[in-house]
Amino acid sequence: MNYIVFDLEWNQSYGGFTENPRMPFEIIEIGAVKLDSKFNIIDSFSSLVKPKLYKKLQPHIRSILNYDEKDLKNGKPFDMVCREFIKWCDSDKDYIFCTWGPMDLSYLQNNMDYYYMKPLPSPLKFYNVQQIYTDLKEKDGSIVKLEKAVTSLSIDIDRPFHSAVNDAYYTAAVLAKIHPKDLADRYSYDVYNNPKAKEDEIISYHKHYMEHISREFDDKKDIMMDKELATMRCYKCGKKAAKKIKWFTNTPNTHISVCKCWYHGLMISKIKIKQNKNLKYFAIKTVLPTDKLGLENVRQRQEELRLRRQQKRHKGDEQDPIEIDNKQ
Repeated sequence: MNYIVFDLEWNQSYGGFTENPRMPFEIIEIGAVKLDSKFNIIDSFSSLVKPKLYKKLQPHIRSILNYDEKDLKNGKPFDMVCREFIKWCDSDKDYIFCTWGPMDLSYLQNNMDYYYMKPLPSPLKFYNVQQIYTDLKEKDGSIVKLEKAVTSLSIDIDRPFHSAVNDAYYTAAVLAKIHPKDLADRYSYDVYNNPKAKEDEIISYHKHYMEHISREFDDKKDIMMDKELATMRCYKCGKKAAKKIKWFTNTPNTHISVCKCWYHGLMISKIKIKQNKNLKYFAIKTVLPTDKLGLENVRQRQEELRLRRQQKRHKGDEQDPIEIDNKQ
């Protein structure tokens, strides 16, 4: 298998607000390197994109790039560049995308949608090299920038950052340097084109966690009513597990529970609710191993939220008579 390590540079409205909701971030450069199965670079791709929507670079973006609006005027239209890029990728049928962070594939597909291009295959596996680096090298789980990872790994800095092909090169260098033996198990799923129906749902068991990407729902309240999503299962054997802490709402779009498999121990289940481009809702459920300390931390979080809601209700009760007096 080959690896397509790619990176994007993008621009947005000069004022920083969402000027066009169909494409809030416009790609202005695509860069990539192709690696063989031993992480050797065997080819590269690089092209500037002539912007259609946001022709003036947003100030912060302008400050970090190595080119300006004059250079972009000589670029090619996005649909042309994207087709060239996909053709370059498809010259090797057996490949997987690699990116630094989870957003590049989403932005690429969003720009493709804007130009009504044929979508990428779904479900779409990829390697998030940033997350893999974090899991292996950052003890506190902190997400780091590419420059820090490159420096920490003593990789030679012989080209400027914030050029798409250069950042792809550095991402490839990080991947080659850490070279995880269990890389095949560390894939992620891009959810820009999320499952639409029950039969399309994604349930994948990894060495250290389980992931379930649900179908679409019209109302996010229906997600926690779904029997399969609400069922607590072991991330290893897939069997039903005993409830230790029932599902509770951690944030408006996040739910947490803790369960115990009698064969594989304690584990935390999390459900994150997301809204897609069609304003439908879907869920990403993950199940990860934990220990007694993790159990107590979740229990403490549940109690803090309970007390906070209780105080909020009590405060509201105290304010009600005052509001009535004001009306009189």
